This record gives sequence, structure tokens and C-alpha cells, in this order.
Amino acid sequence: MAARWYIIHAYSGFENKVRDAILSEAERLGLSEGVEEVEVPTETVTEIKRGKKVQVERKFMPGYVLAKLNMTDDVYHLVKNTPKVTGFLGAGNKPQAISEKEAARYFGGVEEAKSAPKKDIHVDYEIGDQVKVLEGPFASFNGEVEELDFDKAKVKVSVSIFGRATPVELDFDQVELVK
Repeated sequence: MAARWYIIHAYSGFENKVRDAILSEAERLGLSEGVEEVEVPTETVTEIKRGKKVQVERKFMPGYVLAKLNMTDDVYHLVKNTPKVTGFLGAGNKPQAISEKEAARYFGGVEEAKSAPKKDIHVDYEIGDQVKVLEGPFASFNGEVEELDFDKAKVKVSVSIFGRATPVELDFDQVELVK
């Protein structure tokens, strides 16, 4: 019987522990041939923290682990009895296998995210916050955030120049939150 992909539901935040526990328990019980692969799909996103762009690895499917299993009663019980596992995705108590194509979609998304990080950007300031301009002609000026454009990674800041509020468009990493 060929191994197939299954989606295991785990406690959110414990996906890596579940993966490691399944692999080590399979090794210990001599069921390694029944457990071919166990993966936690992740993606790389860009976040802006304190004015700096940071690449962050984030779970693609929080609360789920993908496993390529040769489903036998022993393998089923091994996975089902792993701490922090709530069960398999499927109807009732019967695990539902997904196709190779569907599994490749999850990993395809992961590979695409690794090769070209998504435009999923997080900043540590929001509209109405006071920010300090870090570079450019308005460096060291303070201003108030008026708009955030996540598609262009731009922020519009109202800076006071000679007593007049002047809107200035800057990159997300050109400003930082004033604490």
C-alpha cells in the first residue's frame, strides 16, 4: 500500500512539537516505514519592526501538520495518541487522505513564498500614531501617520514644516514609532 498525505489537526502553536513527537515515536516503535514525511508548512513574510524590514517565517496553516503516512492501525494509533494532536481531517473517526496534487498545492505555496516573499507586510504603527522620520530630507522630523498603503509599502505622514502641516509620502522603513 502506497503512502498518502493526511492532514493532522494539532493544538495551535504546537505544530513543530507534534511533528517531532510523531517522528521520534515512529522511530522508537519501529514504524518509520509507515511514517515517510511529517511537515509543518511555513511561509516567509516581510514585517517592519522599529523601522527595519525583517524576514519572518510564519506557519502557512496554523494548527495543522501534513504527514505522508502508510496508514495502518499502528500508524493511526501512533498519530492519534501523540500529545497535542486532536485528530485527523476527515469525516468521523476516519482519516481522509488528500491527493498528491492537493499536498503539492500546500508545499507549492510554501515554495512560492520562499522564492518570492509575499507582499504581506506588518508595521508597528498605525493611523494617528506619532512617528519619527529616519532618513531623507525630513530626517529627524516627527509627524502623524495619515495613511498606510500596504500595496506600495508607503506611509503618508503629516510633518510640521514652518508651523504648517505638510503631508509627506515615505517608505515603511523610513519611519519608526515614537515611544
